Amino acid sequence: MPAAVEVEGVTHRYPGGDGAPPAALRDFSLTVPPGEAFALLGPNGSGKTTLFRILATLMPPTEGAARVFGQNAASEPDAVRRQLGVVFQEPALDEALTVAENLRFHGAFFGMGGPALEKRLTDLLGRFGLTDRRADRVRLLSGGLRRRADLARGLLHPPPLLLLDEPTAGLDPAARRAFWDHLAHLQEQDDTTLLVATHLMDEADRSDRVAILHDGKRVACGAPEALKRDLGERTLRLESSAPDALRRRLQAQLGLDAQRVGDTALHVACDDAPDDAPALLARLYDAFPDQIESATVRRPTLEDVFLARTGASRDGERLQDGNPQTADGGLSSRKAAFRESSASNTP
Repeated sequence: MPAAVEVEGVTHRYPGGDGAPPAALRDFSLTVPPGEAFALLGPNGSGKTTLFRILATLMPPTEGAARVFGQNAASEPDAVRRQLGVVFQEPALDEALTVAENLRFHGAFFGMGGPALEKRLTDLLGRFGLTDRRADRVRLLSGGLRRRADLARGLLHPPPLLLLDEPTAGLDPAARRAFWDHLAHLQEQDDTTLLVATHLMDEADRSDRVAILHDGKRVACGAPEALKRDLGERTLRLESSAPDALRRRLQAQLGLDAQRVGDTALHVACDDAPDDAPALLARLYDAFPDQIESATVRRPTLEDVFLARTGASRDGERLQDGNPQTADGGLSSRKAAFRESSASNTP
């Protein structure tokens, strides 16, 4: 069976003014096998939506090729569209119509009708807990219910590949979790391939594999846990107003190799550090009292991977963690507060 998605050397430039416009995608390649849940992780402007527009046959790439189940998205658009379901950032529903009317209208685009359409519609509404809402107008639904109705719309035909572009935008945490539970059930029950564009790390963590995008390029790709392990079992993050000077002193005085990330941060893989976490942080604050603004020892996150691979700033549009607490309850504090709390834990 061909790959569900195969992108080879895709570069795309939008029309610009004088001179060559910057590329939204640059020599981008990707392969997604059937049945996989794959995430494209990156901030706004990293190229995720451009790639989705190419795969959805909305525009051809400037260079390279994109195929869906072996069919070229540029030269075989009709065949590709029959393989796709698409859930956009905003629900593609007519608010003046009922839930059932929206699905019937969508089914007509795929030549569906009669008892077969009604059976499929009824099955999907039951699967997503919308049976008692089928006659409700969409404008009366909550954000979470609209998302579920939009997912039912995208699955109506039914497609072997589902493209989801920031699908939980505007949802509260409970609705986001429920939506992802539906996707997990969908993948397991129907073997649907999921390709999800997101800037939320906790959503990417749910995927089988993730590709990290930055300035239109793929900077990392793999299983989330494997990408995080590449940074070590523990990582030390230091915030400093003089990160380059601090990096040199860490190497000279403590033998720690630090990597600059963004404007003010350093990452240090500290698996081999002899101290436990409180003692290590106390040593650092004592050794560099004027250069360390804050320090954290924790398990690496996908944001750590992104920053380490790109050196991107955390300012402006950036990846977001759905949970401000680290996975292992990592330690972070300002100098005085940390010294006070860690004194009793230091051997």
